[in-house]
Amino acid sequence: MLTRKQHELLLYIHQRLGETGVSPSFEEMKEALDLKSKSGVHRLISALEERGFIRRLPNRARALEVLRMPDASVKGVPANDGAAPVRTPEAANDVLDIPLHGRIAAGTPIEALQGQDTLPVPAALLGPGEHYALEVAGDSMVDVGILDGDYALVRKTDVARDGEIVVALINNEEATLKTFRREGQMIRLDPANRQYDPQRYQPAQVQIQGKLAGLLRRY
Repeated sequence: MLTRKQHELLLYIHQRLGETGVSPSFEEMKEALDLKSKSGVHRLISALEERGFIRRLPNRARALEVLRMPDASVKGVPANDGAAPVRTPEAANDVLDIPLHGRIAAGTPIEALQGQDTLPVPAALLGPGEHYALEVAGDSMVDVGILDGDYALVRKTDVARDGEIVVALINNEEATLKTFRREGQMIRLDPANRQYDPQRYQPAQVQIQGKLAGLLRRY
């Protein structure tokens, strides 16, 4: 039998996983349950883990998996309350094959290739959403640790905020990996290497293809 707070937290985690595939942070859990401190969240998490309702996924921050929901209601609280089915995060040691779409310039834009290869990637490097990989060509992003020959792990999206590293398709022909910024009525794509100048385009020339989610480097 769960306490009301334990049940409320379990339901909240279940709902967030169902909506986003990502566990809520301890701060979010504290606010959702109107607790005074994160230590209260830690105690509830530990209690749910001991009772076999959740487990923490190793080697992943904020990674919780709901193993089961209570069969019976807590006083005044239904067992599931209409929550969406949970999307279980991938285990930390799982490997996923994601599409590998050729090479992308970290310097001057090059042709965006749509290859048929795949790249095995540890699931722990990927968050929610659909991903693909691109091999980095060039050195214009070295100041943020993106090197020639790295594999950029990209989450598909067509929107970006200032300061995010994106894959931008230029004039429907060429793709580049740069930091996205708005500059008045223009789009500015910034390199991370002083040897390269920012690139400026009309918004109609730029199509966001995704934003950087991680890097994979082979030695």
